[in-house]
Amino acid sequence: MRRFLLVSLALCFSALASGAATLDTILERGTVHIGYISDQAPFSSSKPGAEPVGYAIDLCRKIADEIEHHIPQLKRKFVEVTLADGFDAVENEDIDLLCGSITVNLKRREIVDFSQPIFLTGASALLRKDSPSYLQSLFLNGPAVRAVSERVATNVIGMRANTTTAATLRDALAVQESKTKLADFKTHEDGLKALEDRRIDAYIADQVLLISLAKRARDPSSLEVGDRLITHEPYAIALRRDDADFRLLADRALTDFYLSDDFLPLLVTYFGGEAPMLHTQIIMQHVP
Repeated sequence: MRRFLLVSLALCFSALASGAATLDTILERGTVHIGYISDQAPFSSSKPGAEPVGYAIDLCRKIADEIEHHIPQLKRKFVEVTLADGFDAVENEDIDLLCGSITVNLKRREIVDFSQPIFLTGASALLRKDSPSYLQSLFLNGPAVRAVSERVATNVIGMRANTTTAATLRDALAVQESKTKLADFKTHEDGLKALEDRRIDAYIADQVLLISLAKRARDPSSLEVGDRLITHEPYAIALRRDDADFRLLADRALTDFYLSDDFLPLLVTYFGGEAPMLHTQIIMQHVP
């Protein structure tokens, strides 16, 4: 009976998505593998013994719901990956969706494909309120007077390894003489600790991640998130390459949700007062 059901579903898929490798794999397993990165709140995060949560996770669940319309009783398996190995996991078919604060760029598109955008942001810096004045003027707008430390600056800027921001900063410093050094950190939490312990003068990441990170500091009032962006970072869900049918399924699921009454409340849940502006940005960028 099970074999007959699988054959019948496969025939249905042939009309929907000829040669759609991702759908074929999910059909064979009966399970969609959702990859996520655990330290990218509010987009994806997790606690021991619990399923991951976050804005990107919720959108991936919407895509899984769309898949379930074609594969009844679809199971969902969440697979924790790192930013360093997540794209390989998509390429190797270990996961079907990669969810988190995943920036789209041409280099990554050599390995994976992407859904339509799910968020738009840019890189800035998390600073101590007594960080060196040259960093304050670089990342903060306005003439406000800020307390600057009398301690000698370390001239070290921290960032998470294997990010698009890290690559941009390295390229920028490579073409000019600078005493500023860059330090890689495995997680954003490690970078936050280094900033609080004064081992670095600033921590660079996408602004929306820094806002969430600052709230988890030992003393959030001692830190400030830059309001000047130095990069453009469109986020999307990573998918397998050369599978236009699965990408179309994902984009349809996202568009349907973006145009629903439930989308703005979801943005409010994760981004509070910024939700109306973000709603407008995403709707303007969505695939109709």
